Amino acid sequence: MTNNEIIEMLKEAEVLLEGHFLLTSGRHSDKYMQCAKIFQNSKYSVPLCGELVEKYKNDNIEVVIGPAIGAIQMAYEVGKQLGVKNIFAEREDGKMTLRRGFTIEKGQRVLVVEDVVTTGGSVREVIELVEQCGGVVAGVGSIVDRTGGKIDFGVPYKSAFSMDITSYEADECPICKTGAPLVKPGSRNVK
Repeated sequence: MTNNEIIEMLKEAEVLLEGHFLLTSGRHSDKYMQCAKIFQNSKYSVPLCGELVEKYKNDNIEVVIGPAIGAIQMAYEVGKQLGVKNIFAEREDGKMTLRRGFTIEKGQRVLVVEDVVTTGGSVREVIELVEQCGGVVAGVGSIVDRTGGKIDFGVPYKSAFSMDITSYEADECPICKTGAPLVKPGSRNVK
């Protein structure tokens, strides 16, 4: 798909929101990518995950993993399309961990997926978890890269769609000065 086709799909799925948002990272932004809406309808999720599958189909991926909650469905769909096992990491006592009997075997090639990347905090935590388990991180994939390609995970990083969306530290946010209400649409509690 072209970038314009992806933008149209994201608009149709009501993924791009505008206002004053508290991001999972704690930063503020005037735009929010509600990527969870992609997974309400396979009309969007299948082709967007397919974009990543095309980019990683020749990389001998053995396991796809994503951080809960946002990337559970994504890990499933990418794993399904690649024909490999899919699992998710979740927080326990504030730290990403494997639960529910999920395992990564030593030397397995693992693709870490996330619906949207802003600072990459959750992705970095999952990368660390995979490495602690003895897995080899073959790459990172996301539906949306909010950094416009500026982030570096130390492994190949590919996204279905990339755009540079400005975000601000809370104490430097110009939107706060306008008095616009701050909305937290994400899934993780931010302190």
